[in-house]
Amino acid sequence: MVNDRKTGGQTRRRWMAAAAALSAFGAFGRLPPAAAQGARRAKLTLSGPFALVSYPLMRIADSGALADFAEQVEFVAWKSPDQLRAIAIGQTADFIAAPSNVAANLYNRGVPLKLLDISTWGLLWMVSREDGLRTLADFRGKEVVMPFRGDMPDIVFQLLAERQGLRVGSDIKLRYVASPMDAMQLLITRRADHALLAEPAVSMGLQKSHSFPVKVIAPDLYRSVDLQQEWGRVFQRPPRIPQAGIAALKSVQEDAALLARFEQAHAQAMLWCKEHPRECGEMSARHVSLLTPEGVADAIAATRSTMQVVPARQARADLEFFYQHLFDRQPGLVGGKMPAADFYG
Repeated sequence: MVNDRKTGGQTRRRWMAAAAALSAFGAFGRLPPAAAQGARRAKLTLSGPFALVSYPLMRIADSGALADFAEQVEFVAWKSPDQLRAIAIGQTADFIAAPSNVAANLYNRGVPLKLLDISTWGLLWMVSREDGLRTLADFRGKEVVMPFRGDMPDIVFQLLAERQGLRVGSDIKLRYVASPMDAMQLLITRRADHALLAEPAVSMGLQKSHSFPVKVIAPDLYRSVDLQQEWGRVFQRPPRIPQAGIAALKSVQEDAALLARFEQAHAQAMLWCKEHPRECGEMSARHVSLLTPEGVADAIAATRSTMQVVPARQARADLEFFYQHLFDRQPGLVGGKMPAADFYG
């Protein structure tokens, strides 16, 4: 929960953080007038998954931040990577939250898409019934439940494991499931011992395992390896993975005033979520019934340092490092080539 009795130093630091985030977009000043660009749109659609990357989009829709650009701003959840790809190919949204490799893949396959920013710099954790596991090497000889075969969690896990000399399939066995909720259900019902999960599924699962009556049958579960820390340790880089961000689809790519306003609103919404985790949790639960206010608030507390809106061009070096490792391992993960300069909107 947010402590309202902030000291003067804390207040100054929060304002400085807000100013820095907004100035990255040249936003600490007058906003571009929508009227100068023509009539308001009937509707803008923002789409994203159940994960943390979407909460600022929900806030934008709820707060009226883009009201001078559209009569209606809605948030629509996508439930699987396949559904995300269908939205992008069909151009049925205006702004989408997407894993960074999926955005590059779609762009390289001809989908009119531009990456605006990276706002999720890591939210992957191992959850285990066994305490004391600190690195992926500690999972040698064990089975790990993995949601979304071939997508971001699986990709990052295998990249880090292989970098440490672990052979996936023999040293570590993967058991694939359709969703994070399926993975957590296996843990809670003692049908699995270890799983890779993204927030907020981690926090929600840990809370559920300690709630009555589930705690009567559920095992003790532990937040284990932080894959962001593993990334920094293994590659000798800062512990941050350019995991997901926001892309603009064709309908809005030429509207410079709208793009500028969206980026400003996105930075402001991210700061609001970090400063008001409980309210953000309540808002998220209204949009997505599977989420809980407590789980979202705990997830924000666990990932505050990786919740940062960075314009795509400023994040390009981190992205290209990530993309190059994916390309070297399997070129198709990024669409067969590195994205061109105009991908970075």
